[in-house]
Amino acid sequence: MTISTARATGLPAVRPYESYVYAYPHKTAYRPLPDRPALRELWAAEPKDALSLYLHIPFCEVRCGFCNLFTRIGAPEELTTRYLDALERQAVAVRDALGDAAPLRFAAAAFGGGTPTFLTADELERLCDIAEKRMGADLLAVPLSVETSPSTATADRLAVLAGRGTTRVSIGVQSFVDEEARAAVRPQRRAEVEAALGRIRDARIPVLNIDLIYGIDGQTERTWLTSLDAALAWRPEELYLYPLYVRPLTGLHRLGAAAGPEAEALEQAAWDEQRLRLYEVGRDHLLARGYEQVSMRMFRRADAPRESQDGPEDHACQTDGMIGLGCGARSYTAALHYSFDYAVDMREIRSIIDGFTATEDFSRAEVGRYVDAAEARRRHLLQSLLQATGLPLDDYRARFGTDPREDCPGELERFADRGWLDAQAPEGLLRLSPLGLAHSDALGPALFSPGVRAAMAAYERK
Repeated sequence: MTISTARATGLPAVRPYESYVYAYPHKTAYRPLPDRPALRELWAAEPKDALSLYLHIPFCEVRCGFCNLFTRIGAPEELTTRYLDALERQAVAVRDALGDAAPLRFAAAAFGGGTPTFLTADELERLCDIAEKRMGADLLAVPLSVETSPSTATADRLAVLAGRGTTRVSIGVQSFVDEEARAAVRPQRRAEVEAALGRIRDARIPVLNIDLIYGIDGQTERTWLTSLDAALAWRPEELYLYPLYVRPLTGLHRLGAAAGPEAEALEQAAWDEQRLRLYEVGRDHLLARGYEQVSMRMFRRADAPRESQDGPEDHACQTDGMIGLGCGARSYTAALHYSFDYAVDMREIRSIIDGFTATEDFSRAEVGRYVDAAEARRRHLLQSLLQATGLPLDDYRARFGTDPREDCPGELERFADRGWLDAQAPEGLLRLSPLGLAHSDALGPALFSPGVRAAMAAYERK
């Protein structure tokens, strides 16, 4: 079933773009933890031989109009130094909490943000030292992914990243059309973007990922193809195609709020149609040019080097733990997901960052959400199903002793009725259809538990 025949089921219409599910439960379901559990106790019984390490840098040179990430503009008064000082204190405390009773190894690492390359070359060296010397991650031996931007992808920074083992650089371009970049409140020129891409290729980092956005005001199929072809000219190993969202407290939301709720409702359906159409155009364009679809957003070049094909072979996001360092990072144990406070408003973010830099004791979890067995099953189903490869039912049964069709029967029946499940999938594989992949941002939230939904609805935005 194609997108154009999505309404043939006769079922009530759904909004195709409810929410991008990049983690479950979402941070808006987190709350302050009254018991402030000690990290040493949380990690005592956890397997630690295939952990993922994430270091968060909450600084950007500008804040794009669509951005609701935990980041601030600029870093005055040596704030980056104070932040790295705190990050190092946190790393020491976390490594001590992990202990030495069981084997400790990191299978993957990533620097995100914000914009990690907002840091200077010397500061990036220090960031790598924190990961290696304080946490014990061997950055030369594991996949290391780093996010960057056109204005901060400078030769000296890229040289540091290449020398310290970076295997993947992801650059947020969003659009190669200058007018569209301005419409998304992202001040950049195509010439600057092309120069940055040239520097990344010169650094010989194995995997280049380019992020593009569709659904920008004024964007057409022609201009969307212009951006796609401009990106394809660099033969990126990966491409991410993101639908534009206008989220509360972001720059674009403030610009559009004056239109009023009635105008917003009238425009929503047309905007959904535009984004679905552009998604289909982008998907087909990449599939015809040698790319494989990994998820709704991710496309990978079929002939890319081996290291970009599988990533960390022995780390699975559904099952293995993650250590997050930095005030916007989250950490996962089997029973608790935890982080620091979350905000979108710039004043609140600044306050949280200031509090992080002043913290001396990082030995306890402060904000988070406990994950029981039922939530663990939902998380595994959700994160597996949103991948194009789908979920092998035997893997799920081996881990949980149940079948997802028994655990979430109503949701999966509705997905099947809408044509979102692949009826031609091999026996024993639960997999989305092309229509289902296109509606990932409706399907994912539909798997949220009532408890998580209630917590998210009660969250007070700040």
